[in-house]
This record gives sequence, C-alpha cells and structure tokens, in this order.
Amino acid sequence: MDAHGGRRGQAERDAMTVEIGYALVSAAFAAAVLFGAVAGPALLFDLPGPLSTVLLRLGLVVAPLVFTARVISVLLRFRWQARPDRTDRTDPDS
Repeated sequence: MDAHGGRRGQAERDAMTVEIGYALVSAAFAAAVLFGAVAGPALLFDLPGPLSTVLLRLGLVVAPLVFTARVISVLLRFRWQARPDRTDRTDPDS
C-alpha cells in the first residue's frame, strides 16, 4: 500500500500471493521432514510398543506446530519488510 493508505497495486497483490504460497509450501515441507525424522523410526523399525507410540504421537503434535510457526514467521517477515516506514539498521543512510 502506498503512504496515504490507498489500494494495493497489482504487483503488491502478486507479491503477497507468492509469499503466501511460499509460506504454505515451505511450512508443509518443514513439517513433513520433521514428522519423518521424529516418527520415521517408529514406522521403519520394529521398536517396542510404548516407544513407537510416543514417537508417533510426538510427530503428530510437533509437525502442526512447526507448520504454524513457519507460516506465521514467513508472513510476519514479509509484512515487516513491506512496511514503507521501517528503518533498517544495516542501511548506511539511516
């Protein structure tokens, strides 16, 4: 949006759409990898019953948390970078 609060341009809407898609795909990938790392041994190997159950349940709890955290962090970072009034500490002009 421009400085006076007008409507978003097509480029800004496209950038937001791409960023949402990136957030969802990268979050799904991260959650799948984490689930595989945590619950994978229970699915691949003949582990004792309680250990297998714990690993599967832990994977089912942690994967959605990682998915949600990844989506939120990507979208908040995009929103922060898109603000026209933000000040960069790395910018030599500030």
